[in-house]
This record gives sequence, structure tokens and C-alpha cells, in this order.
Amino acid sequence: MSDFDDILMNGINFGKGGPKKTGEDKVKTKAKKKKYVTGAHGSGSAMQKAKYREQRANRRKGK
Repeated sequence: MSDFDDILMNGINFGKGGPKKTGEDKVKTKAKKKKYVTGAHGSGSAMQKAKYREQRANRRKGK
């Protein structure tokens, strides 16, 4: 089979073909870590965001 026939049958793959990332390989951002979500690490903006998240959660509980 020639290269042309092989391309017609199988197509062209331009990807690297490396292994797919699993959940364990992915890096968690700081924004998703518990200390940052709760504002416990001391950053003013994180503490304010945590306050807003808590208010939003409490709003939904009241219904």
C-alpha cells in the first residue's frame, strides 16, 4: 500500500498523540483550594470573596 492510499484510508493525524491527562495529573489552582475559598489564608480580597460566597449560600438556604 502506498502512502497516498494509507492517508486515504486512515486520514491524517496532526496531533502529538501523547497520553491524555487524568484527574491526578491536573494542577489545582490556588483559587480552588480550601484556604483560598474560605479566606483563611489572610488575603483581604479572598476574605471578601468568602464573605460573598457565604451570603450567597445563605440566600439559597432560606427558600
